[in-house]
Amino acid sequence: MWTRRKFLRRAGQSALAVAGAATAAVGYGLYEAAHVRVDRRVVPVPNLPPAFAGVTVGVLADLHYGPWVSLDFVRAVVRQANALEPDLFALVGDYGHRGTHAAEEIPPCLGELSALRAPLGVFAVPGNHDMGQGGKVYREAVASTSLTDLTNRNEPVSRGADKLWLAGVDDLWWGKPDQTAALRGVPDGAAVVLLSHNPDFAELKPNPRVGLVLSGHMHGGQVYLGESGTRWLPSRYGAKYLRGLVAGPASAVFVSRGLGEAGVPLRVNAPPEINVLTLVPA
Repeated sequence: MWTRRKFLRRAGQSALAVAGAATAAVGYGLYEAAHVRVDRRVVPVPNLPPAFAGVTVGVLADLHYGPWVSLDFVRAVVRQANALEPDLFALVGDYGHRGTHAAEEIPPCLGELSALRAPLGVFAVPGNHDMGQGGKVYREAVASTSLTDLTNRNEPVSRGADKLWLAGVDDLWWGKPDQTAALRGVPDGAAVVLLSHNPDFAELKPNPRVGLVLSGHMHGGQVYLGESGTRWLPSRYGAKYLRGLVAGPASAVFVSRGLGEAGVPLRVNAPPEINVLTLVPA
């Protein structure tokens, strides 16, 4: 027979169990968020010239330097990324966390990322969290670094007589992405890798001239509990661009899980990652 005392004792035990489970889940989420993994992929690129077969691209996304991500973490990421020795780096946005604190967050993060070293260069575009003051802080900060900004423009990299064209666009949500400007002057039939923070750009602005799009933004769901669970999915297309290599309507899209966090300082089943992509002819 249930008495009031038994009921309260059982309720108290249940509450403690729930609190313990919640504490454990938070602890694991903090642990996962702090441990960066290296994800290596072989990625086909149409029209890739022979000299670029096997070239490696280090992709860094979504550092979100700010209240939950320290400069020490950013420095550690830079050291780990440099040790991987890719041929070039692609930085695909969200360097700061809060648009209202852009002047405090974006310049220090980009300053640390300037220590990245790769023989073919280090290239960057902004993300939606970098759009404080209409992106002015990002533009001024990146211009003061050694990073090559690809916002609505392109830059070829060469190996002998062969070229790979790197292009980029402004943020889809809060910037002014201009793919026409980004591809201006790129020869027909060239191998093109486009940097776009938000993978939805590849869906909304498909372009067969682009062989590969590099993106972040999705955080791999950040707290990912499976197809029926709660996910962090800032996309019009649900989980399509959750992570990894995805077939877009005109181009393949590689989506990094990124490195920092938004909303909560936790990651579950979506560990932070540095990506190393080995490009091969499609």
